[in-house]
Amino acid sequence: MHDVIIFLGPSLSVHNASEILPAEYRPPVRRVDLLEVIRQKPRVIGIIDGVFFEDAAVGHREVLEVMKHGITVVGASSMGALRAAELEPFGMIGVGEIFRMYRDGEIESDDEVALMCDPTTNMAFSEALVNIRITLRHGVSTGFFSNNEADQILKTGQSLWYPDRSWPRILKECCFDPERTDMIKNWISEQRIDQKQEDAKEALAYIRDRFCS
Repeated sequence: MHDVIIFLGPSLSVHNASEILPAEYRPPVRRVDLLEVIRQKPRVIGIIDGVFFEDAAVGHREVLEVMKHGITVVGASSMGALRAAELEPFGMIGVGEIFRMYRDGEIESDDEVALMCDPTTNMAFSEALVNIRITLRHGVSTGFFSNNEADQILKTGQSLWYPDRSWPRILKECCFDPERTDMIKNWISEQRIDQKQEDAKEALAYIRDRFCS
């Protein structure tokens, strides 16, 4: 039995995650999953991905109950970042940029990290709004996007239901001229930032270095 249990889904493949941290990897966390883990007495639970709208999400009381049993809980990237931002004052550890954004009030809604994925393969079929937001921030800082372009793209993404969010769909809705649209598509293919993946990697490295060395 592993001392570390990680709830992981579309943010990072289990193969890539295992190269960073050998652990017991489980599908995205659902309501009561954490309570069932308590009797296994792991040293650390990492929450990266979790279910949101279609199923009951992991509750705050479940996380608190786990910590009452002396189990460290680390959150990042998606559901983990959201819960860590809410429960940091009670001892949950948050890691990564998305956690920081939730904690500091830059983003608030679950909708920022939600996406549609294949429940068997965890392959994502849509883009998380927070990834769009951070990619646009990078584009503005490097001078590729104007503030007006970035605002239009972000507002268009926000207007779409989360399973429908994708760069092609957003750019189609924005109705930029064809030449600029092609430029943006080429830039996105090279410069898109997957912050959820980066934060997942950072969290796994954090657990490895702090608890498994």
